[in-house]
Amino acid sequence: MIEAKLEDARADLESRDGVLVAFSGGVDSSVVAALAEDALGEDAVACTAKSETLPEAELEDARRVADEIGIRHEIVEFSELDSDAFVENDDDRCYHCRTMRLGEMLEAARELGIETVCDGTNADDPGAGHRPGLQAVEELEVHSPLLAHDITKAEVREIADRYGLSVADKPSMACLSSRIPTGLEVTEDRLTRVERAEALLRQWGFDQFRVRDHDGLARIEVSPDELERALELEFVETVREELSEIGFDHVTLDLHGYRTGSVSPGGESTHDESDAGDDTVVEDVFATESS
Repeated sequence: MIEAKLEDARADLESRDGVLVAFSGGVDSSVVAALAEDALGEDAVACTAKSETLPEAELEDARRVADEIGIRHEIVEFSELDSDAFVENDDDRCYHCRTMRLGEMLEAARELGIETVCDGTNADDPGAGHRPGLQAVEELEVHSPLLAHDITKAEVREIADRYGLSVADKPSMACLSSRIPTGLEVTEDRLTRVERAEALLRQWGFDQFRVRDHDGLARIEVSPDELERALELEFVETVREELSEIGFDHVTLDLHGYRTGSVSPGGESTHDESDAGDDTVVEDVFATESS
């Protein structure tokens, strides 16, 4: 079954004069980029949008994976913070973000003389909860080859493995604004301290995690199998001190562990949708107040 889907998706892309792939460096967009490069060679371009909501580590990863695939890589810059609707951070934040981001991709494609812009929406995404960003994909007529050919998330990872992509097992990553609860304004200061906090967890070797910013209270989520390490005294003391230094008033660990979304309606996407779900009780395990 996957062979037929893979061949159909490749043929779909091959039938086009050229494509520009909205490329985050995550597994979904990386598979689309690999398929496009395979089908079109030099007529395929991967494009990454650089903004305040994209961690610098993710941008570097996108550069690395594009080089790994061998596809031309372009970077466009914009700021979601220029949009009052985005900053307001209501239930449709991802719609506003996706509209701006894909608008930049369409403009880049026009400048390159490319008619088709593709994204990494897969067949599981439409049924995965509140996804306002998908409305933007539809409105802007962006092509989603994984969705069009019924390729699921599990199949995406299998295809990534077949192509030998290093991101085949990469955990989901939503943009930094998804760490800020709905209704709390998205600001550069909040985005920056979340990015710095998550960089610290990455340095400690955590694999699947989020740092949610509840207006100065940091709620750390790690995967259930990493909770025991998160309770080790050395980590507790370090994270408490360093997160206080970067601007958090309180630092807590959520004993529920990492969940795909816990501050906004719906469900999390791997490509710039929100972390989502109902707000949950914060477990004040190693709370501190900065002095």
